[in-house]
Amino acid sequence: MASLLPPTSPPLTKHHSFLSSFPYNSISHLRLSTRRPNKRLTSKCNASPNDLLLNALSSLQSSPLLPFLKESITQFEGVASGLTANERLEAFLFVVPTWVYLTARPGVLIGAIDAYIFAPLQLGLDSLLGRRNLKMSDFVVGQKLGEGSFGIVYAGAIVPKNAVNVEQRGKGKGRIDERFKERVILKKVKVGTKGAEECGDFEEWFNYRVSRAAPESCAEFLGSFTADKTSSEFIKGGKWLVWKFEGDTNLADYMRERSFPFNLESTMFGRVLQEVDSTKKSALIITQIMRQIITSLKKIHDTGIVHRDIKPANLVVTAKGKIKLIDFGAATDLRIGKNYVPNRGLLDPDYCPPELYVMPEETPSPPPEPIAAILSPIIWQLNSPDLFDMYSAGIVLMQMAVPTLRSAAALKNFNSELKVVGYDLNEWRERTRSGPDLRILDINNGRGWDLATKLISQRGFLRRGRLSASAALRHPYFLLGGDQAAAVLSKLTLSK
Repeated sequence: MASLLPPTSPPLTKHHSFLSSFPYNSISHLRLSTRRPNKRLTSKCNASPNDLLLNALSSLQSSPLLPFLKESITQFEGVASGLTANERLEAFLFVVPTWVYLTARPGVLIGAIDAYIFAPLQLGLDSLLGRRNLKMSDFVVGQKLGEGSFGIVYAGAIVPKNAVNVEQRGKGKGRIDERFKERVILKKVKVGTKGAEECGDFEEWFNYRVSRAAPESCAEFLGSFTADKTSSEFIKGGKWLVWKFEGDTNLADYMRERSFPFNLESTMFGRVLQEVDSTKKSALIITQIMRQIITSLKKIHDTGIVHRDIKPANLVVTAKGKIKLIDFGAATDLRIGKNYVPNRGLLDPDYCPPELYVMPEETPSPPPEPIAAILSPIIWQLNSPDLFDMYSAGIVLMQMAVPTLRSAAALKNFNSELKVVGYDLNEWRERTRSGPDLRILDINNGRGWDLATKLISQRGFLRRGRLSASAALRHPYFLLGGDQAAAVLSKLTLSK
């Protein structure tokens, strides 16, 4: 069996290996022992220090940083060669907890590698290929798609290199010249708005970060440029962010239509569902949407990122039925302490959880990024900041499943009633006088309702008490939904 050490390393012997004092003198024996575990190793009372060390090494074999660990072991052997067996064991037992701490969520060590190795490499490669040499003249601006506190989003297109007489603003209500086939989404960072420039810088940073860590969770980011003159929508010195066009319609746009969720039926399934009653069909469509939202949240949470502004307007629906997260301007990355400000980040109150902030308000102001990152595993374990996004996902589920909650006024009233009952969704159901239609959540023995109650809730001891993305994906709502979808789709025929 392969050794844990790199192929170039000399074999372990009794004379120079720090493992020589253990009953196994190579990791190949360790791997064999994990296949046929000794009963003595499974007992905490009888396990020896050697056995505990072997078990710890075995657990590290699944780490994504295993190659770095191999090299570290090689270097450690050289340093520890002059120590006694007990001193070597004590030293290694210090290394193992340190390794575990640095690789625990949110993953300080992986974050440092990404920030200080992969990010500069990406910058160098992009610069070499010209991806970060974007300029104002490369784009034309089409119709306005939306506006937020810090930016305005437009449809746009890339100007071909051989194009002549190009106007930066599309003609006729933002229509783009048909010659320009490569479409993009442009976001203008507002000039003169307090906090807009900082938010734009964070959004650019996080888009590059997510493009490396979870590219399928967000739209493909092309880069940014600064306007070199004032013309049409451009203001000299203003920053613009650019994404590859994957869709210009978000979930909020679909939800504003009376036909929701049926207006997403063909998009999500690739066809029209036949012989399925309307309630079950609605439930299937909403389940597929929620599955994608929570899957994307799991991917960014696994990389230490909390979005902090999950709502239908920040969920783009692509032509292929994929849900993509957008607007990372308020996100925080605990792996390296980026944009981590405890008492800041209150965004859309309609989707914000009762704790209001991703960290408790009494959390001290953060130290510099490297130190904040080192402390982040403790912060993550004590506060579970990823559950901030999960509450917002629960509100999105309620809006999709309960038609009367889709208007702004109704949603505000819903949040007011929730606050009165202590964010207990079951109690809200008993006391509300709005007469909500909960049939979509109640089918299949109320699995949808049960999921909603486990997402929309107060935080309990150590700020738990709400499902994480991983736990939510294991909920029967998705397991049953997936089985049903498979059964239904197997009987489908295309409907013209």
